[in-house]
Amino acid sequence: MLHESVFRTVDLPAADRFEAWVERMGRTHAPMQLASNRAADYRGEQRVIGLGDVTVWPATFDHLVFRRTPKLVRQSDPEAYHLSLLQRGQGAASWGRQQAAYGINDIHTNSSSQSWEVSTGPDPVTMIGIEIPRALVALPANRADRMIGGGISGREGIGALLAQFLVQVVSDTGPYRPADAPRLGTVVADLVTAVFAHALDADRQLPPETRARTLTLRIKAFIRRHLADPELTPARIAAAHHISRSYLYRLFQAEDTTVAAYIRDQRLANARRDLADPALGATPIHVVAARWGFPRAAEFTRAFRTAYGVPPSEHRARTNSGLSAK
Repeated sequence: MLHESVFRTVDLPAADRFEAWVERMGRTHAPMQLASNRAADYRGEQRVIGLGDVTVWPATFDHLVFRRTPKLVRQSDPEAYHLSLLQRGQGAASWGRQQAAYGINDIHTNSSSQSWEVSTGPDPVTMIGIEIPRALVALPANRADRMIGGGISGREGIGALLAQFLVQVVSDTGPYRPADAPRLGTVVADLVTAVFAHALDADRQLPPETRARTLTLRIKAFIRRHLADPELTPARIAAAHHISRSYLYRLFQAEDTTVAAYIRDQRLANARRDLADPALGATPIHVVAARWGFPRAAEFTRAFRTAYGVPPSEHRARTNSGLSAK
């Protein structure tokens, strides 16, 4: 499991909650002036998850106004970018003479090296924040800084890849080991760099390894969307991404797997999940298999037994009786 710390204002006396939240936010990003119309009994909850040099922090909190003033920038500057994926509520930001509004699945960007003001709506907001050192964004600083305050969509393109990755990581840190943290941080840094580069039309300036890792994430997302198609082949995947099959193979070799193995593992994992779902208990096994790209029942049974040590029917029986399959 990844290391994380949890902070809840409800664990403190009401009179101390807002001051403690101000301190927590200052340590998470950089010192700020905070104000709220709910300060008398402030409600906020935050998890901080360390991913090497990158920090990810899902949080839910009451109305808040964040101000990073020029004086605070001079006093303390960790030289970090901050990104917020808004999952519930609304927000607005101003910096200089510019302003922007943010809705659900929008991504807001700011920098500890600049002054700005961000305010949330009257209702509580839920978001996932990223703190990433500027040095990890592999673009010239003068270009990357142009993203400050700019809106990024988390609903499509590379922004959606970043949003999906963040949601996946914070929803359950259990499957990850502490040694995975720096690697996950590298993925976040690559995605942030790719999001910035795409928005700035600066893809050519990305380091080759960043382009390759970002492309691999896009390909994996494509595969997951098309798992039900039994004709999902390396040739089709390569064509959809305008690359050769040999380059596609090299991308997956860099991750110590193959395209075919990734497709098979994803299909099996989804079928295994459906077989354990009591709501699908009446659905024949061969129908579940076909739904995830296994049109031949015998082939599915062999692959399932090889992967999980038991046939699909036994896995379903065990899970539906409250026992876990080996």
